[in-house]
Amino acid sequence: MGGNSGSALPTIIMFALLFGLMYFMFIRPQAKRRKEAESMQKSLGAGDKVITIGGLYGTVVSTDDESITLEISPGVTARYARAAVGRVTEQVTVPTEHVVDNPVKEEK
Repeated sequence: MGGNSGSALPTIIMFALLFGLMYFMFIRPQAKRRKEAESMQKSLGAGDKVITIGGLYGTVVSTDDESITLEISPGVTARYARAAVGRVTEQVTVPTEHVVDNPVKEEK
């Protein structure tokens, strides 16, 4: 007598469930972490205190599109790729001035 008379449907369903489980446990969280890291690296500004992925502590002196310059000791600066920043330990917030677009003129 021969062969397998069962359907392939249960096997396909099991593979689909396995893929769905892998997606929600591994792929989705990794993409979320990557997006958060890119957002953090884009928001770097002068005065922020950071730690590089190599463990170097420094203060951001200047930034451009692809790199940042860190002051790693008083008077000592080094240039790093933005992706080398592992985390921000202290972020400086720049005070914003209140700008009035349409000032009201006083009547005399």
